[in-house]
Amino acid sequence: MNAFVLEPGARLPRSFFAQPTLTVARLLPGKLLVRLGAGGSRQAGVIVETEAYIGESDLACHARSGRTRRTAVMYGAPGTAYVYFTYGMHWMLNIVTEHSGFPAAVLLRALHLYDSPAAQPQPATNGPAKLTRALQLDGTWNTHDMCAPDAQLFVEQPQQAAPPRIVCKPRVGLGKTPQPWLGLPWNFCLGAHTGS
Repeated sequence: MNAFVLEPGARLPRSFFAQPTLTVARLLPGKLLVRLGAGGSRQAGVIVETEAYIGESDLACHARSGRTRRTAVMYGAPGTAYVYFTYGMHWMLNIVTEHSGFPAAVLLRALHLYDSPAAQPQPATNGPAKLTRALQLDGTWNTHDMCAPDAQLFVEQPQQAAPPRIVCKPRVGLGKTPQPWLGLPWNFCLGAHTGS
């Protein structure tokens, strides 16, 4: 992670998230997830693992049953946070992709968290529930516009020496999801990250 400079950088615009979901999921590792807090405090971490979920035909995607109260946010504007509760105890952070009316999102699975731009990295939050717990994200962040000028949760482009190496593998924890969706290589990790 020494190649990354965590000084505040350019926020990713909505056009970034309006790209095909697999493109967004592959490009997000290495970017900075930033949460602003009270008094201008800032938590930032390098995204190290993502997963893509694409449309009603993807049987691992929440939208497989169509538009519901829970999934309505997935049909919204790209760059919107989709935060849902699972297993009765965990919050998960996704970012909506592509275009309004098409349900797709990227799950953020792991983050290499820093306290401040000058701080040493904390141990990787190697799981989506650990990520939201570390940043104190819950359902109140669902539908948060991460591309709004006043967004308190957003993604930045860091300064880096070279493009990161990305490793692809099947998505994690899909239970009884049938093939081919179970084995699709739609999980993307930084090369140095072993995955969660």
